[in-house]
Amino acid sequence: MTPVSVIVPVLDEADQVPETLRPLQSMRGRGVEIIVVDGGSSDGSREIAAPLADRVLQAGRGRAHQMNAGARVARGEIFLFLHADTRLPPAALLELGHLSAGPRLWGRMPLRLSGAHPLFRVIERGIRIRARLTGVVTGDQGLFVSRTCFAAVGGFPEIPLMEDVALSKRLRRLARPRVLRSVLTTSSRRWEQRGILPTMLLMWRLRLAYFLGADPARMARVYEGRERASGVSAGSTAK
Repeated sequence: MTPVSVIVPVLDEADQVPETLRPLQSMRGRGVEIIVVDGGSSDGSREIAAPLADRVLQAGRGRAHQMNAGARVARGEIFLFLHADTRLPPAALLELGHLSAGPRLWGRMPLRLSGAHPLFRVIERGIRIRARLTGVVTGDQGLFVSRTCFAAVGGFPEIPLMEDVALSKRLRRLARPRVLRSVLTTSSRRWEQRGILPTMLLMWRLRLAYFLGADPARMARVYEGRERASGVSAGSTAK
């Protein structure tokens, strides 16, 4: 089995960490390493994660910083970057472990959103179609990449938002992403808290703004609700 390192960036996710890591415990010691990288939590996330992970690190805030920090110490030949609110079936790790960690290996998994609203099924299909057509993988789709492939593109660009999109653009120059059979489940909490349609519109607007050159730092403030969406000006060059 090819060694796999699961790298989980967290920030104040004490309520999510146990539900994400407990299903993976049976795979520890079977070629799977779990690394949690904390970005400065104040809710005890690090302490909760400690018995459920092989390593718990502290890094600068920001998923890109955290995931790069985890990759630097990872022992596996395949890195799986897993969001703290995403549930991964252990079978996915077995599937990954049977892949050859070549210099062009990267990909994703089919995504299911946790909510029961019928609109979530429409969103899931849309995400799968978009990923298939564009070759862009987002973090909630279980992005995985071989060690050599990750190193070849220089890891995640350390930007405040869209780091997964930026990495995908680098990786797809090497190969199209592979798609596993195993389906993961990502929490629909943001959609439910902010409203399904408003969240869809916000994400479309942010993605368009990113492709048109908007500043990722400003986009991150909009995403986190610290700035109005009108503050994102498509075409403003990122510094």
